[in-house]
Amino acid sequence: MIDMINFIFKKKRFCLLIILSVTTAQAQWVKQNAGTDASFRSISAASSKVVWAGGTKGTILKTINAGAEWQVIKVAGAETLDFRDIHGVNEKTAFAMSAGEADKGAAKIFKTTDGGANWRVVFQTTEKGAFFDSFDFWNEQEGILIGDPVDDKPYILRTLDGEKWERISPEKLPAIKPKEASFAASGTCVNTRNKKLAWINTQSRVFYTTDKGETWLVAETPFKQGETSGIFGLHFYTDKDGIATGGDYKDDKKATDNVGITHDGGKTWALLTQAKPDGLKESAWMLPDKSLIVVGTSGTGVSADNGKTWKAIDTESFHAVSCYKNNCWAIGGKGNLAKWTGR
Repeated sequence: MIDMINFIFKKKRFCLLIILSVTTAQAQWVKQNAGTDASFRSISAASSKVVWAGGTKGTILKTINAGAEWQVIKVAGAETLDFRDIHGVNEKTAFAMSAGEADKGAAKIFKTTDGGANWRVVFQTTEKGAFFDSFDFWNEQEGILIGDPVDDKPYILRTLDGEKWERISPEKLPAIKPKEASFAASGTCVNTRNKKLAWINTQSRVFYTTDKGETWLVAETPFKQGETSGIFGLHFYTDKDGIATGGDYKDDKKATDNVGITHDGGKTWALLTQAKPDGLKESAWMLPDKSLIVVGTSGTGVSADNGKTWKAIDTESFHAVSCYKNNCWAIGGKGNLAKWTGR
């Protein structure tokens, strides 16, 4: 009798494990309620529970419980601004970057240290031609920002205290090509790692520094520079290994080269097999289990073999993805927000 009970128990446990493994393998996005119809192009997971997102109409989203509830924050004085990038340090501190024409008052960096209750402008420029695209931080005090070229010269800002931002002298930077710029599309045109490394993409090139912006080199990539096409974002998952995502936002469902890779810190780049579903990919993340997620307006693709083959997960439109370990969130237009469920 006891042997029969043990057999039944083991059989049930075996069946349960099969069900769990099948469920786990079916990774997917699960929608969360943003509580707003604002559109978003930036998201930042500060921990497995704390996530910030930046959007249109001066709107910031924040959760402190992994997305079970989202707080909609309207930044005072920013009602007409579009927060194209955001960096969450922790539950209390975050930076938000607005993109737009500087001479019309749209190029600003905001900071909160009280969980979003109050925001103050720590940097603003009204310089004609300036337009902020993306930023990232090494830590709570040190960060770097890329903007569109001004007077045909690179425009990169840096802060070493989280308060004062200064432009890096264009003389320290490689020359910009005609019509070369970055896309303020996913908040991922700038990537930082460890204490001194940073990478910045334009449509077809990647600028990189190993000394926190003091000196720079630039690498060509196989992506083609276009007015509406090229690289849209970067994600470095080690000091040497990184992913570039791209496509054409005016033809965002067309099969095209949309993922590139480097294994030498950004010095050389190669195209990967085109990610599925076909079309524009704006943001990427490598999970701890080595699953690579790419998102864009054409949908989400996942690769388990470092980009050699791809599985199309859906055709849901997202602009940006951010993960903390295995916890990932993606966000897009009209409050489209979801959390990743899978391995």
